Amino acid sequence: MAPDTAFLLIGTLAAKANTTKDTIRHYDQLGLLKSRKRQAGSRLYTEFHPECVERIELIKSAQAIGFTLTEIKDSLNDYYDGQLDIDLQLSLTQQKLAQVKKQQATISLMIEMLAERIEVLERMKMDENYLSNIDICKKKIPPQV
Repeated sequence: MAPDTAFLLIGTLAAKANTTKDTIRHYDQLGLLKSRKRQAGSRLYTEFHPECVERIELIKSAQAIGFTLTEIKDSLNDYYDGQLDIDLQLSLTQQKLAQVKKQQATISLMIEMLAERIEVLERMKMDENYLSNIDICKKKIPPQV
């Protein structure tokens, strides 16, 4: 029986999806891709459904906006099974936005504190008696909200 030429070998899928074989193997292990095994002589090949190119693009797009592979898995499978719960997706996306805004606030605070520290250190570098002012650099990080 001849192999189904519509299915893709890992190298072909990697090229079409502009990714690596390792990434595809990882996604496959997590159940993000549809694959099947095919015996050819003594070798066992993993073949991937052609829709995996689109799946990989969706995965990378979701990762780019902060979703983890675990978070992506259920939504992706629901999408392809035609059972996507829009209300649930809206809620999850709103939660992700809130999480990212919190991270942004933390990063903004870190930037501000680093800039202040650089200013203090530059002033201390110019001051020959900077060792007596070392307590200025011991500013504590405020608790996160």
